Amino acid sequence: MTKTFTGKSPIIIAHRGASGYRPEHTLAAYELAIALGADYIEPDLVSTKDGVLIARHENEISETTDVAKHAEFAHRQTSKIIDGESKTGWFTEDFTLAELKTLRAKERIPQLRPQNIFYDGLFEIPTFQEIIDLVKNKSVEINRQIGIYPETKHPTYFKSIGLPLEKPLLASLTTNGYQGANARVFIQSFEVSNLQYLSTQTDLPLVQLLNNDGKPYDFVVTGNGSTYADLITTSGLEEIAKYAQAIGIHKNLLVSRDSTGKLLSPTSLIINAHASDLLVHAWTFRNEDHFLPLDFQGNPQGEYELFLKLGIDGVFSDYPDTAYAVNENLGFKFCSHSPLPPSDP
Repeated sequence: MTKTFTGKSPIIIAHRGASGYRPEHTLAAYELAIALGADYIEPDLVSTKDGVLIARHENEISETTDVAKHAEFAHRQTSKIIDGESKTGWFTEDFTLAELKTLRAKERIPQLRPQNIFYDGLFEIPTFQEIIDLVKNKSVEINRQIGIYPETKHPTYFKSIGLPLEKPLLASLTTNGYQGANARVFIQSFEVSNLQYLSTQTDLPLVQLLNNDGKPYDFVVTGNGSTYADLITTSGLEEIAKYAQAIGIHKNLLVSRDSTGKLLSPTSLIINAHASDLLVHAWTFRNEDHFLPLDFQGNPQGEYELFLKLGIDGVFSDYPDTAYAVNENLGFKFCSHSPLPPSDP
């Protein structure tokens, strides 16, 4: 088994909270994730009309809230081009925080997670400050420091409409005492230029997200011909290391799949990234067969085990209790707490 870059236990990043058990990006999902053993919780951040950072998977919120049922907001439905794609619905930047607080979250993929629809309509959209408050309070309550792993969603788009994400994000973190390279924070982005800017403004760890196809949207806007495939080359990783401390990578870039969904041999990306002094965090691990490779149908634990043995430094997981159990079975985890089982709906 290959060691992690630091020699420490791989971190468990609760992907949008314990989103396998609760509607994603709700305080209930984050709180449960902490109880299930997560080291970090991961909010995707977008902006309201009045410049407040809130947690949503996308700025278009018809899939994750009950906004379509609110007759008073029917006239807000519109179509926009977001990162080159046409989207129709309701967008956070067209609502004040007070208006968004009248909405309630719902399960984004009910066909795969029907158990979560029992929670539809129960939870508000949380602000970033509310998430920070939860993390701080739970860290004290359980005597275990929980980290925050925020993602700036569509930063070029939000900057273009006068609602840049970077300054309010750093202001919130600074106000709440998150400073320095050792703070329990990772700031992530699929774009490059905003991370490069952030690297000049903060010592907090930064994470370059890398997809298994396409290119960063800021590259599209500026005409940069490089793709994500170029960023994972040796020279690309060396460039990333100039402004970031980690890469957050689609797991297919570590172990790709053939046309039937069966896993192929591991690539050298982890070795190359570590050689460039970059941590490697892989996404996204889920328990449903719909997401699992052919080799591990019905056995999500086996997929975790394979990737953890390759030496990755962290996993993004919708089911942090599963990640925790595999970590512990592999001898990584030596925590004094025991994850709690999720309560039934």
